[in-house]
Amino acid sequence: MKFTVTREVLAEAISWGSRAVPQRPAIPVLSGVRLSAADESLVISAFDYETSAKAEVPAEVEEPGEALVSGRLLSDIAKLLPSKPVQFSLVDGKVEIRCASSNYVLATMPVEDYPALPNFPDIDGSIDASDLATAVSQVAIAASKDETLPLLTGVMVEINGANMTLMATDRYRLAMRELMWHPSVTDLKASALIRSKVLSEVAKTMTSSGNVSLAFSDAKIPGQSRIVGFAAGERMTTSNLMDGDYPPVRGLFPDNTPIHAVVNRQELIDATRRMKLVAERNTPVRLSFSDGTLTLSAGTGEDAHATEAMQAVLQGEEITTAFNPNFLTEGLAVINEPYIRMSFVHASKPAVLTGQAELDGEDDKSFRYLLMPIRYGA
Repeated sequence: MKFTVTREVLAEAISWGSRAVPQRPAIPVLSGVRLSAADESLVISAFDYETSAKAEVPAEVEEPGEALVSGRLLSDIAKLLPSKPVQFSLVDGKVEIRCASSNYVLATMPVEDYPALPNFPDIDGSIDASDLATAVSQVAIAASKDETLPLLTGVMVEINGANMTLMATDRYRLAMRELMWHPSVTDLKASALIRSKVLSEVAKTMTSSGNVSLAFSDAKIPGQSRIVGFAAGERMTTSNLMDGDYPPVRGLFPDNTPIHAVVNRQELIDATRRMKLVAERNTPVRLSFSDGTLTLSAGTGEDAHATEAMQAVLQGEEITTAFNPNFLTEGLAVINEPYIRMSFVHASKPAVLTGQAELDGEDDKSFRYLLMPIRYGA
């Protein structure tokens, strides 16, 4: 094996490929990335039995071949090499890397022991990369971090023709985003429970491409896991889907909310953060809505406490409720419109947050953030 590749292209491709290298590999070979040079291209790939990543980049190949080297080490080296052509050679079972005056010799691992990447499923459609990135960022915040509830650490993706819905919940909040995509067939129906971390990384790293192709595997082959695939440009990744029945969270959104309050989004974010300064751990921030005013308060009279008032447009009866300030600000931060509509059934029932472009306009229901209230003392 002998090839030459530009440093910038190499660093980007290695960074992408090594994303599938586990922090604590179950077996030594899983710490590696596979380098395959042939036909004027270099393919960099990695697989940990759950997630695979592959990138293909142009290269001047003098001798085709393959090698398996440490993914983390190669990624660190590629980032720090000078901006010059990088030459790889396989000599006496070791990989030699030369770039300007820099020279490295890396140990190799047996390529034959490395697992084969899963076959990429047939493409089912595509979606604008920026639309996918926005939707994932809005929904993934609500996915649980509690590994004892593995189903809730995923994002449920449902496909119904040209409509795509993303949902995530940690039992205390629920985020749901509906958007359009471009299916290969108009009557396509599919669902996939994808690990939130995997989906977030895909959304962040594939934004440079105009479109991202999606593929869902039905796993009709016995013993083969159901997988989802993403492809953009010369990058591809697959991930095993999570098994289990996701809870029917759509029904948590109320059919009718007689109380509505509209406030400036950034002002509410800033005010909530100021209230957090005096809120003890795990204590809520209280929101009291009256005609024309929202009053926020936190803390108690015996300790540090604070209040702040801001303008609000209220429709319906006056209401006072309380929320986890972190959950509230996280939901507010991923709504893109300048105003927030908070819709209530009752102070003790979950509130639904949506965005709207104008103070007296209609709200955008394509993204809804449902937030459970917290009981508070008088």
